[in-house]
Amino acid sequence: MNAPAYDTVSWFQIGTDDSEGARSFYGGLFGWKFTLDPDGDGYDLVSYPGAEAPSGGIAHGAGPEENHATFLVVVRDVPAACEQAAKLGGKVALEPSTSPSGLVFAYLDDPSGNRFGVFTPPPVPA
Repeated sequence: MNAPAYDTVSWFQIGTDDSEGARSFYGGLFGWKFTLDPDGDGYDLVSYPGAEAPSGGIAHGAGPEENHATFLVVVRDVPAACEQAAKLGGKVALEPSTSPSGLVFAYLDDPSGNRFGVFTPPPVPA
């Protein structure tokens, strides 16, 4: 499997308080398949028909105030991307965090207030 190019949109996330409804809607509309994320509860990995690996996720929210759709950009260095975003007039909405697998991510707001994410994939086992 080829790694996505840095500085490209390579993941999406849909947050919903009706995960079953989202799976039914997007699965029926686009043929997407869903599996539970092995890194934690409350997140479904989304795979496209014919894809080698998941390309997005559905986050299970507690209520409609958590509903969202966003894109994530793969970067070499999440803290550096956060620092550069702030220099360019954006802000860090969620400081860098690391998942149990080693994936590092953060959420940023652009100068207009649009939220998006940046991430660095987990290290590839040797």
